[in-house]
Amino acid sequence: MAANTVEKIWSEAIAASPDHPYLKRKGIEPHGARLTGDGRLIVPLYSSGGELKSLQYISEVGKRYHAGGTTKTCSWMLGEITPGPIFVAEGYATAATVHEVSGRPCVVAYSANNLPIVVGQLREAHGPAQDIVIVADNDVSGVGRNKADEASAKWGGRIVMPPTEGDANDYHKSGGDLSALLFPPIDDWLIPADAFSEQPAPVRWQIKGWLQSEALAMVHGPSGSGKTFMVLDMVMAVASKGVIAEWFGNKVRHGTVIYLAGEGHYGLRGRVAAWKQHKGVSELDMWLSRHGLDLNTPAGYQKTSDAIRALPNAPEIIVIDTLHRFLEGDENSATDAKTMLDACSALIQEFECSVILVHHTGVSSEAQHRGRGSSAWRGALDIEISVVPGQTIEIVQRKSRDSEEAESVFVELQSVPINNWIDEDGQQVISAVLAEGQEPVKAKKDNPLARHQKMFERAWWASGALIEDGKPYLTRTNLIAFLEGDGISPGTAKNYTKPSYDRGLIAMLQNGEMITGYIKLDDLDAAISSGWVIEDNVWASVLMIRREDKKE
Repeated sequence: MAANTVEKIWSEAIAASPDHPYLKRKGIEPHGARLTGDGRLIVPLYSSGGELKSLQYISEVGKRYHAGGTTKTCSWMLGEITPGPIFVAEGYATAATVHEVSGRPCVVAYSANNLPIVVGQLREAHGPAQDIVIVADNDVSGVGRNKADEASAKWGGRIVMPPTEGDANDYHKSGGDLSALLFPPIDDWLIPADAFSEQPAPVRWQIKGWLQSEALAMVHGPSGSGKTFMVLDMVMAVASKGVIAEWFGNKVRHGTVIYLAGEGHYGLRGRVAAWKQHKGVSELDMWLSRHGLDLNTPAGYQKTSDAIRALPNAPEIIVIDTLHRFLEGDENSATDAKTMLDACSALIQEFECSVILVHHTGVSSEAQHRGRGSSAWRGALDIEISVVPGQTIEIVQRKSRDSEEAESVFVELQSVPINNWIDEDGQQVISAVLAEGQEPVKAKKDNPLARHQKMFERAWWASGALIEDGKPYLTRTNLIAFLEGDGISPGTAKNYTKPSYDRGLIAMLQNGEMITGYIKLDDLDAAISSGWVIEDNVWASVLMIRREDKKE
């Protein structure tokens, strides 16, 4: 009904005269504005498809929109599109002034909040090469500049704003050189190589040697490898408000961290709590998302940008964990990858921060040292880090665009019982933190202990990953069933479980102090089952953490 009404009002209204009091006061021409019967100015609001959606009524006492009409996403272009820049301004008088001074088309967005939407419509309609200039109001609240920045970061475009408080119309009427503001001299974007090389620009680091400022980084590893532990350890040092000065010997520059978490929130809570407790950090300058979203869509980016802008401080680092949870599309598609990379670049530009993507590796053995999916991911990265699982976890920097690659760091997962955290069964909640580890000695290709350890681990997973007394537990029955299912004869399988069989799995692991025998009792102290628990703390911690990851 509103659309029909505004169409009727607009079609029956008469053309406005340049002598209208509002136009004379603003010093502008009508440019197609019309008049109501009581003398108010009328200007139209069109959809991106050219449909009249609402009207704005302007009188000496103020402005109002037609009741029930659509205003958001609507605009009005003054002038015709010809090769050259397109200007975008908030209000009608500002746009008219810009159009008259520049001789170029200027779009009325009608509000600061509408600027990102209208600029997006123009970008989609006219392509990436179109020169779009956003004319921001210099208001006391800063909303005009903030929304212009947002539109520019997301869609591209130059921003101009009067140097004094007010809009472009105020600036022009007060004698300001609006033409010079709209068409500034060409800057020295291209400079001689000799001048360029005279003043070195040292890399600015967030974590010395590992994460530079305003960079796109990726941390990848297989599921359960500890990559989230590693990223949390890094960024919480940055967010520690000065308490943690170094990350494994590398200087840390502190600041706000945004952690966009798309999965495993219960486990993430425990990891943050365990880290704070272990490190003695009482407060973190860090914010976490409640859920994932499609960051590479306009709505997803807008929600993320708005939420970050509402915080007291701009972030130094934004973490996206995991990439899969925040991507609409196929990570194997170069086209879909580009939309996500563009969103990350927009965040880096808008907030002058670094972005860390947490990602999985592929399934095949040759894909374990690169992020899963399109090769476009690696090509766009400034920093690439692999988390290589094992009893000792290796953190490998595989790419550093602007400096030499850092030496690998070896870490272990150290169990941390969280103070006052009890689960539903009344048992102590345990998480883990990174601790410095030793570089493993290169083992011979045929290492029986490592081979038997791997077999025990596979049997534990296959039998349901049981826990007794807070340790991984494997029953004798389940081990024999697994071995037989793996193609080992029943007799040999039973021998493998005997501590007296020197070459057997159990004997070697017990002699290596990796496991110990365990008998599970019922409430009357009668034996229910017998088997083994893992005694090696590092091995047990790694499996317990991976078990929690799989549950989430």
